[in-house]
Amino acid sequence: MASSIETRRCPGTRVAGGRRGPSLPGFKPWAVLPSEIMEPAFPDGSSAVPDDVLIVEDDAIIALDLEDTILGFGVKTVRTAASVARTLEMIADRTPDFALLDVGLVHEKSFSVAERLDALKIPFAFVTGYGGAGAFPAAFAHAPTLPKPCSTEALRAVLKRRPNGGSAAR
Repeated sequence: MASSIETRRCPGTRVAGGRRGPSLPGFKPWAVLPSEIMEPAFPDGSSAVPDDVLIVEDDAIIALDLEDTILGFGVKTVRTAASVARTLEMIADRTPDFALLDVGLVHEKSFSVAERLDALKIPFAFVTGYGGAGAFPAAFAHAPTLPKPCSTEALRAVLKRRPNGGSAAR
């Protein structure tokens, strides 16, 4: 059954959500399901997801996967860094709207990045394979944390989290 909302797309292109249509007889790659349409802005005029997300991840495959997924949510810009030094440079050049931080980078932890983001009031979440809050300094014990691997739904939820009706935040 065809969706009531359709738009023309070239076969094999990505639809919202980053999925590709299968090559099956009768499949309409231009059909967009209502659940795949970008969500409207919040009443305060802000978008449902941040415009600029910074990913701090030293594993290139994980970083690319996160980037692809986040772009599929409608985020306009995704930047990646694999070290604390490079991340701090990127933040100094242009502050992101949100950041995802892998805790354990090669030979270093990302807590100094979290401290800088916190000082700038930039929301962030940790994405880590480490379990339990005991692995985090007390200042970040209650920061949002996603496990590795995390579900697409959990990633989308942390990007949209808005305490006190404000902008996307930790």
